[in-house]
Amino acid sequence: MNSLSRRKFVQTTLAAGAGGILLPKNMANAGAQQTNDSLKGKKVLYVWGGWPGHEPEQSVDVFVPWMRSEGAEVVVSDNLDSYLDKDLMDSRDLIIQIVTMSQITREQESALLAAVKENGTGIAGWHGGLNDAFRNNTEYQFMIGSQWVAHPGGVIDFKVNIVDHDDPITAGIKDFDLHSEQYYMHVDPNVKVLSTTKFVAGHAPWADGCVMPVAYKKYYGEGRIFYSSSGHVMADFEVPEALEIMKRGIRWASESKYHEKESWVRPVYG
Repeated sequence: MNSLSRRKFVQTTLAAGAGGILLPKNMANAGAQQTNDSLKGKKVLYVWGGWPGHEPEQSVDVFVPWMRSEGAEVVVSDNLDSYLDKDLMDSRDLIIQIVTMSQITREQESALLAAVKENGTGIAGWHGGLNDAFRNNTEYQFMIGSQWVAHPGGVIDFKVNIVDHDDPITAGIKDFDLHSEQYYMHVDPNVKVLSTTKFVAGHAPWADGCVMPVAYKKYYGEGRIFYSSSGHVMADFEVPEALEIMKRGIRWASESKYHEKESWVRPVYG
């Protein structure tokens, strides 16, 4: 996305507010009726960095103004040392992270894991910024619930299918098309899958017909985790459904400290 179109996108996002950018009225209403409709009063740490091809810096211009427009207090950081600031971490309701690949120190990782597992801080993110970060850190991967391993064909056309029409994050949203990287991932079987995609393009024939999660939610200790594989570049979020799912997932993850755990653990292979 060039700077002019990104600026227009951000302005449109802010103008739309919490009601669902460019969404059909029934879709926006479905989300508003079943989820907290704003981030009012929530304290967020937004951490960006890593491989620049996933537009981590540009993502700040898209998501931070929206979160602040909903009443969130957002601290933006381009340094993983933010995880070492105990006072900051103890005060956060939510961490948004977009740091593809890169490396994290043992101390930084331990502080992040403790914030989620023990303090109940939620964490949310998308694409490689969350599930292709810190490839050597298996406990981090255990927390996030998936690890990217391939995107056959590169940037291609594919469909995202909503498979849970009752969950507040996806209620009222229909299947939609994306032109992006179709993520093939190794996935925790205990996540609650909200949407999926089917590999049919023939770029990796041995995977044709495989159904893979796109968006899901899970827990790690006391903390909520929300993830969507959409978002290779910020233009992905010009697709209204992709953006709305991300916004609802962010709101859901921000509520870790304020709600009892949902009961939906259901192993795929049980």
